[in-house]
Amino acid sequence: MKAADKHTLLQTLAERFQRHPERHAGIEWADVAARLDARSAALRALQAMEDSGGEPDVIGRDEATGELLFCDCAAETPSGRRSLCFDDAALHARKENKPAGSAMGMAATLGIELLDEAQYRALQALGEFDLKTSSWLATPDEVRALGGALFGDRRYGRVFTYHNGVQSYYAARGFRGRLRA
Repeated sequence: MKAADKHTLLQTLAERFQRHPERHAGIEWADVAARLDARSAALRALQAMEDSGGEPDVIGRDEATGELLFCDCAAETPSGRRSLCFDDAALHARKENKPAGSAMGMAATLGIELLDEAQYRALQALGEFDLKTSSWLATPDEVRALGGALFGDRRYGRVFTYHNGVQSYYAARGFRGRLRA
């Protein structure tokens, strides 16, 4: 990453960090900046999250490892990550009207992971997300083995988790990612 791009990204992240202190109580920006400065892969992933509309922000710290947890905090599921089926196996199984890609495949390319159900609910405790859209969620193997996948959204003041076939895709469904740095 070029120095100018790195500076712009860190400035964007710092401004978002300052606007939303409720997302990262007890974490100082100086610690975040110092940690990111030494992690070029994390910076690339954060830039990819930003470029695809995710508006990543710090949402906590893993107490066991000390890693910072970043998550997509855009009000709606990131606009650059919608109309995707769940995973590459589902994408390849579609015979017609294939979407451009899969949520799991795109997450791997970006260097992030999909939120699981517990992580999605924890994010929703920090704000109101996916009021008009929905987000694919990391799905337990036993559900995936039966051809299903989970997704979540917020409606009627509540957070819901649903299921759908892995091959399905919708214009308003994408995915939110998480990054450990």
